[in-house]
Amino acid sequence: MRKSIISALIAGLSLTGIVQAADLTIYSGRGESFVAPLVQQFEQNTGLKVTVRYGDTAQLASLILEEGQRSPADIYWGQDAGAMGSLAYAGVLAELPESLFTDIPEIFSSQNRQWVATSGRSRVLVHSTERVDQSEMPSSVFDLTDEKYKGRVGWAPTNGGFQAFVTAMRVTHGEETTEQWLRDMAANQPVVFRNNTTIVEGVGNGDADFGLVNNYYLPRFIARNADFPARQTFFANGDIGNLLNVAGVGILERSNNQEAALKFVEFLVSPAAQQYFTSVVNEHPISNQVIANPVLGNTDTLLGASPEVNLDDLYDLPGTLELLRKVGLI
Repeated sequence: MRKSIISALIAGLSLTGIVQAADLTIYSGRGESFVAPLVQQFEQNTGLKVTVRYGDTAQLASLILEEGQRSPADIYWGQDAGAMGSLAYAGVLAELPESLFTDIPEIFSSQNRQWVATSGRSRVLVHSTERVDQSEMPSSVFDLTDEKYKGRVGWAPTNGGFQAFVTAMRVTHGEETTEQWLRDMAANQPVVFRNNTTIVEGVGNGDADFGLVNNYYLPRFIARNADFPARQTFFANGDIGNLLNVAGVGILERSNNQEAALKFVEFLVSPAAQQYFTSVVNEHPISNQVIANPVLGNTDTLLGASPEVNLDDLYDLPGTLELLRKVGLI
């Protein structure tokens, strides 16, 4: 069934102005199972051969910096804005044409135009439909340090999505406030999980009543079981707990395949590719020219809930890791 959905969506993907150029090399922090169909369709449409090196988002960004001018990468496709920002900050990404950003909300692009989002992923609060009363829903992520949530909240401090959220809290609320929140949360005996998937599982089976996760995990459970006993929600509008992070793509400034690389970027932000991201991958589209995924809600709700954070400022993952080690969470 999933393959038929993928086939139907990517069948509509097409490119104009086919570029005859050297083959492209992509360093991708996006998982192969999610994005390989798009890469294959691009190859079919253009006749170009694309070599993809899959790996951890942060590690691939570091590798590009280590390789410098010797890097074979033409394109970096990152899993989160922090990694994109680290490369932009280092000055290794080319400036993208302004035409790419037309009709894209500002939150989905770098302010210096060196990368553009390919999809959005928001932080949400997943909660049990069996053990949580509506009156218990917190209005802010900061409320979770209250005694009434003791031993009931699942989190995954070693997870990249959580660490990006902590980085955003540091940027928005400062080091002192963030450290205090982490210490207060730890004192409130949260349930520690390995990753987002196990958090959602834990909420479903009773190991936790709430969980701090990315938005696209619960829809996968509901797709398999419509009666899965959990739902997800945002905190109050503008709360840092609703961080809208992104997967993004940029072109290496040293690439000799700039024209072909730009075609790939344009391909990823096209309406048909955006439909694939929201319908199959359960991520927020950057375009409103798609049919909304009913589990995710509409773009206006997402943008209203999201805090104002310059995603370029999320590059300081090392500082976040240092803080998490300081408070004993990793």
